[in-house]
Amino acid sequence: MSNTAGLSAIPPVAPGAAPKIGFVSLGCPKALTDSELILTQLRAEGYETSKTFAGADLVIVNTCGFIDDAVKESLDTIGEALAENGKVIVTGCLGAKAGQQSSEAGGLVREMHPSVLAVTGPHATQEVMDAVHTHVPKPHDPFIDLVPEARGVAGIKLTPKHYAYLKISEGCNHRCSFCIIPSMRGDLVSRPIGDVLSEARALFESGVKELLVISQDTSAYGVDVKYRTGFWDGKPVKTKMYDLVAQLGELAKAHGAWVRLHYVYPYPHVDEVLPLMAQGLILPYLDVPLQHAHPDVLKRMKRPANGERNLERIQAWRAICPEIVIRSTFIAGFPGETEGEFQYLLDFMQEARIDRAGCFAYSPIDGAAANALPGALPDAVREERRARFMQVAEGVSIDKLRSRVGATMQVLVDSAPALGRKGGVGRSYADAPEIDGTVRLLPPEKASKTLKVGEFTRARIVAVEGHDLIGMPI
Repeated sequence: MSNTAGLSAIPPVAPGAAPKIGFVSLGCPKALTDSELILTQLRAEGYETSKTFAGADLVIVNTCGFIDDAVKESLDTIGEALAENGKVIVTGCLGAKAGQQSSEAGGLVREMHPSVLAVTGPHATQEVMDAVHTHVPKPHDPFIDLVPEARGVAGIKLTPKHYAYLKISEGCNHRCSFCIIPSMRGDLVSRPIGDVLSEARALFESGVKELLVISQDTSAYGVDVKYRTGFWDGKPVKTKMYDLVAQLGELAKAHGAWVRLHYVYPYPHVDEVLPLMAQGLILPYLDVPLQHAHPDVLKRMKRPANGERNLERIQAWRAICPEIVIRSTFIAGFPGETEGEFQYLLDFMQEARIDRAGCFAYSPIDGAAANALPGALPDAVREERRARFMQVAEGVSIDKLRSRVGATMQVLVDSAPALGRKGGVGRSYADAPEIDGTVRLLPPEKASKTLKVGEFTRARIVAVEGHDLIGMPI
């Protein structure tokens, strides 16, 4: 996924010739929240934004460096910004990668684009601002300088007004053999629970109706600080996934909003949040990056769980909360994967009935330990297995969607021209923005019925269309 932000959303904050900054945000929601922090600080210091590279005094590119396609997109975008503007600061995950000639972070970017002004890694707001100050001096305004830096009501959001990402931690303690994220983002660092909850409340109070909790490993929240007790609103709260989610659920309930959990590893303590889903405090939805099912493949991947326990855990989750929707991602064609191991994965998909699944054909990533594993498979075999996996996964998903025909569901409206008189598009609890399906809303039968973006409506599901549902607002 990529997000390109020309940033017309930030209003001018001071009259006159304030410096203008162009900005592009690429990659995952975690990178998007980094971009929001940088943009909030830029606005706080009086910088304006430019809709074009050419019209900016300087351009910032927040990059992704996880897979080859993302690296290419980032490098191409940097090149485009340099060609049109000439003054470019690079930040994000690609900025943490070494090059062929240099083992230092940022080496790859500097080898490909030696004229960039500065290169930083991810979650490096202050380093980015220092580079901006060096090349485009900070505008002086004693009133603007007092604007708070924190996100929340005053912060910049790159998502629509009615949903927002809430990042609860940085980094990851796992060392999965196919992944280089820890080398770019570091080990797990959990945000103080009071800060997280204060940001969540500010977002709800600003009109956010869906809060998407993100991190590299949401279920590990607090491990690095040994689940120490923090404080929020004068009350002690443990820095732990369950305690955080319980508080977020209460906040969401008070504001008539949703909380959705992403990047949840299937640890045993995740079972504790299922009753919160059954009670309606948080959405019965889990984004669980399983990657594979066969124990031997998972061992080669150095994943923190095995296939048998994952299947048992999913079945236990459904027993506690039958409405739960599970989405996941998988890798086909990992080094050494036999046909039998791949068939085991297909059988797992059939039995686990994963609601939404994506699959990547394995691709070597510079710096990943998996590159040294024996048994690399030909590209054609990897792609063929990915296609076979998706055929099975899509069959499971469509069967599940068809079972919803006739049901009445709550839908969060994402678009509704002319107040929905010609219909609109929204999402149910089963659909995360940009990665799952949608609910296409038909024109309401009642002339008095309206649809408003960012508000909930109830819809009777009347049909399935591909990966999407069709609903009649009621």
